[in-house]
Formats: sequence, structure tokens, C-alpha cells
Amino acid sequence: MARINARRWLPRLRAPAAALLALCVLGACSSKVVRTPGTESTPRVSTPKPGASIVVRRGDTLYRLAVNNGISPMDLALWNGISPPYTIYPGQRLRLYPGAGSASRSAGAAAAAAQRPPVRPTQTPPQPSAPPPASSRLGWRWPTDGQILNRFAAGDPTRQGIDIVGRSGQAVRAAADGVVVYSGSGLVGYGELVIVKHDEQWLSAYGHNRTRLVNEGARVAAGQQIAEMGSTGAAREMLHFEIRYNGKPVDPLQHLPRR
Repeated sequence: MARINARRWLPRLRAPAAALLALCVLGACSSKVVRTPGTESTPRVSTPKPGASIVVRRGDTLYRLAVNNGISPMDLALWNGISPPYTIYPGQRLRLYPGAGSASRSAGAAAAAAQRPPVRPTQTPPQPSAPPPASSRLGWRWPTDGQILNRFAAGDPTRQGIDIVGRSGQAVRAAADGVVVYSGSGLVGYGELVIVKHDEQWLSAYGHNRTRLVNEGARVAAGQQIAEMGSTGAAREMLHFEIRYNGKPVDPLQHLPRR
């Protein structure tokens, strides 16, 4: 991939920041971390490179780029405004130093943040980002058949989508027209994963597949089979399905048709 961003995704897919900070899975699909097998050790203290940047190439991961440049993956993600699951794209330029408004979770930065004075009453508090619309023009379809095992729970990093149970090999279909921006197994906790970008705001993710049937860059139509259901990264055969708006997970049941 360039293993993903759907800019802030992923914008734009599912993993608490603590997972990347610890660079390990916290268990029970509670976290997803962009990782690449290797022997590199993770820098404990980042070494910023003021004015320097790097362009993501196909096959790169946030983890590898960070380690290769002496930066912790968490810092690299924060410096570039990359949200969980820390997805990056080929051609994306990443800053190797903290920019204006970016934060570092290094010990020094954390201490400085703790000493920061509280916002005065005369200051305008930060405005929350606009909530996703109640509906979109995409005309979402169900990605597979089966009963819902787990539902979306706002604010719960372990429930950023829905889990639909089924049988091994069952068809997994694109929920709307779009382009495949990720097809791989580089996000711990998702197993074999496909991510489809539908427009500049909306993405959908399909995890725990047995087999992926599409490659990155492929255009897919709503209802087209893109994978076969499996249990990779899960305890049983199921599809983990997410919808994200500007990188933030939303409740798929608010957008899928009633059934």
C-alpha cells in the first residue's frame, strides 16, 4: 500500500492512538497498528528534521518510514495530522518535524502540554468538526448477508463499525461505487482488509476477509464482490464493516438501508 491514509482515516479506518504509541496490539481487536515485519527497533525519542519531508512510495508504511528516519510512529502521525488507523498513500508528502499546531507525544512535549495554561474565558473555545450528514448521495448497500454480531458504539475504539456473521467464503460486496485505496493485511486486528474511497469525504472498510479479490487502484461498483468472508484477525467468520466520514467512524446502520 503505501499503507494507507485516507488523509485522516484513514482522513480516513479503526485503531486507538494508544495502540500505535505502544506499537503493539492491546488485545481482542481493541487496537490496530500499521506495522511491517522487520528487525528495526522503534525510536523511544524522536529526532525531528526541521524543513525535511519524505514522499510516500508504494509499499511504504507509517511505521517503517518513522523508524527509518529516527522518529516514533506516533510522533510522525501527529506531526502530519494522520488519524487512526494511520493510513498513508503513495505520493503523499510527510513532514519529518512538528509543524504549527502539531503535537509530539515525546516526554518533553507531554511535559510542556501539562504545563500549558488553561483557556481563559475570554478566548473562543475550539469549534467541533461538522457532524456527518444524516444521509449521503452514495446510496449505500449492505456489504454482505448475515446477522449483526456487534454494533457501532460512538467513542469506543473497539466498536467503530459493525460485525456481520456468515460463512467462510461468503461474498463481500462494495457498499457503494468507489476506488480501492487499500488491499492488504498491514493493519493489525483487521486481517485481510479492503478499503474503498467513495469521494473526498466517505470511505468504507471491509475486514477479516478470507480472500481479497481486488487490488489497489481498482474501480468497483456498488454490489460488486470484492472479497470472500473469513476469520483473519478474528475469532470467527465475520465481516467487520466500517463507514468513515472525513476520517471519523460513523454508525453504518444510520446509512445502510433497513432490512
